[in-house]
Amino acid sequence: MTAQPNKAIAAIRSLIYYLVFYPFTIVYSTFCLLIGRFLSFETRFKVFTVINYSYIAWLRLCCGVRLDVKGLENLPKDRAYVLVANHQSEFETIFLLTMVRPQCIVLKKELLDIPFFGWALAMLEPIALDRSQRRGALKQLLTQGKARLEAGRPVVIFPQGTRVPVGEPGRFNKGGAMLAASAGVPVVPLAHNAGTCWPGKGFIKYPGVVSVEVGEPVETQGQSVDQVHDAAIGWLLAKMDEQLEN
Repeated sequence: MTAQPNKAIAAIRSLIYYLVFYPFTIVYSTFCLLIGRFLSFETRFKVFTVINYSYIAWLRLCCGVRLDVKGLENLPKDRAYVLVANHQSEFETIFLLTMVRPQCIVLKKELLDIPFFGWALAMLEPIALDRSQRRGALKQLLTQGKARLEAGRPVVIFPQGTRVPVGEPGRFNKGGAMLAASAGVPVVPLAHNAGTCWPGKGFIKYPGVVSVEVGEPVETQGQSVDQVHDAAIGWLLAKMDEQLEN
């Protein structure tokens, strides 16, 4: 696990990070809202998410957070897929938009109500779920998710449903496996330890290395939902434990 340095220094660096992060986000989101309707989805995605590269670079420069990414060769190049990842902080939601391009992310619909950022995010056609309506949310995920996959867009899901502290496995739902099985596409598991540097719902960012690893695709043909889920999440949990020990 990444050692945490002087908390006061880390807090000052984090404050500087946000003093740039929020104004930049508002200005760029406004720009995206003005031009987004005139762009195709593919172009819109590229333009809207170029800011994410700046977030990652600024995080490294300002807060000392670096990346170690492995397994990119496991991402299918010639077909859509469902990527399932653990959820520890805001970092992975920022980073994954630079890794899987284009994509459709599954998120809670409240995020689309955030001024500027949420309005721009809505133009990237995510699957925005109402988590208070569990049965309706699953139907929406399967219906809209299958349509996105058929259009050739990978779907990114955080099956824990919410941010879970480092060292806690949380509960992984089967929505990703169900979607992949219904669409006949593979599930790609991804494990990371972003919460060691950027704790969930936390203000302070700690210097260190965020380890990200992509597992081999789990094929769905001839497999039950339970078999697909167990294979993908089993790998993910084992890798999370490994990252915790290193």
